[in-house]
Amino acid sequence: MTSPALDAALADIDTVFNGCTSPGESACELCHLPEEAAYLRTPYVRIPADVLRMYAFEVSDHFDDQAAAMRRLLPQGARALVMGEMEPLGLGFHGLAVVDWRTWPADQSAAVETFVLAWWADVLAAPEPPYRIVEIFELCASVLRSVTPLLDRWHASPVADAHLARCVDRWLDELLVDESPFGWFLQGEETAVPALRAWLAQYAPDRLRARDEPDLAKKAELLALPYDDRWAHPYWASPSATS
Repeated sequence: MTSPALDAALADIDTVFNGCTSPGESACELCHLPEEAAYLRTPYVRIPADVLRMYAFEVSDHFDDQAAAMRRLLPQGARALVMGEMEPLGLGFHGLAVVDWRTWPADQSAAVETFVLAWWADVLAAPEPPYRIVEIFELCASVLRSVTPLLDRWHASPVADAHLARCVDRWLDELLVDESPFGWFLQGEETAVPALRAWLAQYAPDRLRARDEPDLAKKAELLALPYDDRWAHPYWASPSATS
């Protein structure tokens, strides 16, 4: 069950990208069958699920025009993402994270951004999203090339805070040593990681303590300290830190 906002965003994707094609697309003739590339040149025809996923996560040099191919895939591809039909997510860059969709016509770029943010809001309210929450966060952030719009919408609630605890548990080891916790963040990672670290240090501790996660909360607080002070903190001598 999707929210009205996400339903509206998907409907807008359908309308704005209706009939889009990559008219001269041959894709990679060594890797793809001719009939697979033909889907990218042909409007309105439904693309098989395995072909849709392959092209959504295909490397850039396998296209003649990746941006046009992504526009062709978007109506079906956006719905497939929402329905959990694009598993696994974390095995390559999604094409929308590669192409410069913000340079597309205003109605197209607005439709992409609105969809990503509406899907993220929907995921935060879903106790069991279609993929792991860390994978959805990274995909959305890599498409937006920023974590800030996602963090700004991560308001406190029992479900959203459960997702926060899962993400913090996954991210902390890398963030505490000033490394990136992301595997598939293509552009903007150098600013995304400090922004994530600062947001977690400020907002996560109270929400984690409310979930009875005192160790995660304390480690999140440590992210606010300079690197050397972080590791010299008395927390690391406590039994919970060493258990």
